[in-house]
Amino acid sequence: MTTPTNATTASCAPPAVRVVPPAHAAVRARRIGPFVLRPFWKIRLHGAEHVPATGPVILAGNHSGFLDGPLIVGLAPRPVHFMVKREMFRGAVGSALHWLGQISVDRHGADRAAIQAALGVLEQGGVLGVFPEGTRSAEDFATMHNGLAYFALRSGAPVVPVACLGAGSRGTTIGSLPRLRTRLDVVYGPPIDLGRGTGRKAVAAASEQLRDALRAHIEQARRETGRA
Repeated sequence: MTTPTNATTASCAPPAVRVVPPAHAAVRARRIGPFVLRPFWKIRLHGAEHVPATGPVILAGNHSGFLDGPLIVGLAPRPVHFMVKREMFRGAVGSALHWLGQISVDRHGADRAAIQAALGVLEQGGVLGVFPEGTRSAEDFATMHNGLAYFALRSGAPVVPVACLGAGSRGTTIGSLPRLRTRLDVVYGPPIDLGRGTGRKAVAAASEQLRDALRAHIEQARRETGRA
């Protein structure tokens, strides 16, 4: 799951046809999530009250384990349309992701269709989920792209940091999943309101602000959950 790497470049390109995933599809994911996740792991949610009850919101999560995306999509306080790498949209998994209202994105270029879909979710007052680094990482947001800042400034939506802790290693196989009945913590932080803005300098500055805020949230979440 990822954000588009070159979102700022895409803003100068001809507009793509906007195809927004239906809101009821993301509702399905949230209804199914507890039944798929809670029987196998001890999941604790912290700070869910930080997610605004209405209006557009961007959930920005760390991505170090296989379960990070499902934890956010399946257990968030509101239905979420998450940006998922295009490689996942194959076979039965791809069909399920479409059915659950997730957004396919090409990580290797300016995917205008994905960007338009994401902006459409926010314009309709929905919740967009992104991994700012675009791939699994060491949780320091060192490789964070500008897509998150672009979406926030373009839509005016607040960004809510989400820390998924204990969700497994950086592998992609079943063996990388946390052991059954392991404690997992999902920690939401206070929303970050950047307002609206345009231009590369504004996006770059906002991206640095978000990087610092996301790093601080991960550190705070670890202390609060005893994982420091």
